[in-house]
Amino acid sequence: MVYGYRWGNVHTGRHCIFRMHVHLVFVTKYRHSVFTDRHLTRCEEVMRAVYEDFEAELVESNGETSHVHLLVNFPPKVAVVRLVNSLKGVSSRMLRQEFPERVRHYWRAQRLWSGSYFAGSVGGAPLSIVKQCIEQQNRPL
Repeated sequence: MVYGYRWGNVHTGRHCIFRMHVHLVFVTKYRHSVFTDRHLTRCEEVMRAVYEDFEAELVESNGETSHVHLLVNFPPKVAVVRLVNSLKGVSSRMLRQEFPERVRHYWRAQRLWSGSYFAGSVGGAPLSIVKQCIEQQNRPL
């Protein structure tokens, strides 16, 4: 459970009902090939603690040698940029500490991640259907 009570795929808080997902992609600094399966597994474990702090939930996680993809369910009180900054900061610090052999070769700038990231909203009906639903509301005269 993320926040409040779970009702199907919808979560409830004190004053809202929500289902919010974001697709995040983090790329390593200079797109260096840093990760093996072992590193990606540990990265996911480290990030799970951050999700708990934000009352968010990791739905799916995967990656390749130079980037990770995350699908996150989060409450509306959480700003995506705060979640991203925390995920990138904590994972960078922990992975550099736990895998010092990677630090010398890949993290000369003492940073695991590039400063940029991708965040896309996902889930629910296609935008065309949502737009049509809004257009068809019975506006009072």
